[in-house]
Amino acid sequence: MADWTMRPASVADVEAVAELRAVALRADLERLGRYDDKRVRQRLRDGFAAAYTWVVEVDGAFAGCVALRPDEDAHWLEHFYLVPQLQGSGIGTAVLRELLDRCDSDGTLVQLNVLRGSPARRLYERHGFTLDTEDPVDVFMVRTPRTAVDESTSM
Repeated sequence: MADWTMRPASVADVEAVAELRAVALRADLERLGRYDDKRVRQRLRDGFAAAYTWVVEVDGAFAGCVALRPDEDAHWLEHFYLVPQLQGSGIGTAVLRELLDRCDSDGTLVQLNVLRGSPARRLYERHGFTLDTEDPVDVFMVRTPRTAVDESTSM
């Protein structure tokens, strides 16, 4: 696995993140009959909150992003994308583990949605996310915080 770091996002990152979103979601959105070249980018721009977003870098270069947005009684894991050449390299797992460790230490529930049929769902299931609800396009998942007791009994 390549060395990676995360830095807080800024508003200047929005276009790079919007472009990555279009690339990362294209195959799944096309399969679902929902791909629109302009809309996929605009939805990111409309929902981008730099305060809750991190940029993943490998060797100092933009490699991905992830957001963890607080809500009433949970955090939403959003905009989790890696450039295609780094998918499957272990970086996504490491980034997710770091964020989930933070939520576990705070006792925070984590929610997300993933496109139906997306291979990313397997990553989330490996990290304790379970099905909450689904519709024809989205699968909503939830993960309860792990405690030290949970960790010791799963070994």
